[in-house]
Amino acid sequence: MPPALQRLDHVHVFVRDRPAAELWYAQALGFRRIAELEFWAVDGGPLTLADPSSSIHLALFEGPALACRSTLAFAVGPADFLAWRSHLFAVLGSPVQAEDHEVSWSLYFDDPDGNPYEITCYDHAVLAPELARGKAPLDAGRRDDPTANP
Repeated sequence: MPPALQRLDHVHVFVRDRPAAELWYAQALGFRRIAELEFWAVDGGPLTLADPSSSIHLALFEGPALACRSTLAFAVGPADFLAWRSHLFAVLGSPVQAEDHEVSWSLYFDDPDGNPYEITCYDHAVLAPELARGKAPLDAGRRDDPTANP
């Protein structure tokens, strides 16, 4: 049996333009530079960002887009799910469809470098009526048809 892991420490994210990416992550997801780790961001090292609670860290490396990418998924509660949907619309400029996975709901989007992200809520029963009634902000349609209702 392997030893226990405490938490996810950080994820390496490759971006073409680190200053532009830092701005996007601040505006879109609220991530900010960790001042104590800035010294790493020289000679190809990572610029480390954290969410407001400092529980999620991203290490931004400058480099070309990579063909093999993993989706980074964040967990939220129902009220925050709806708030994220509205926020992402404001930041990205287009609706982010809520995908129904029967036991959870997810929002999928990419950063400007094509790195995929997901925001997931497992309170399916709480969100389902809100999304069905159209009370959820930005009750936009499927990814292929942003004018249709879910």
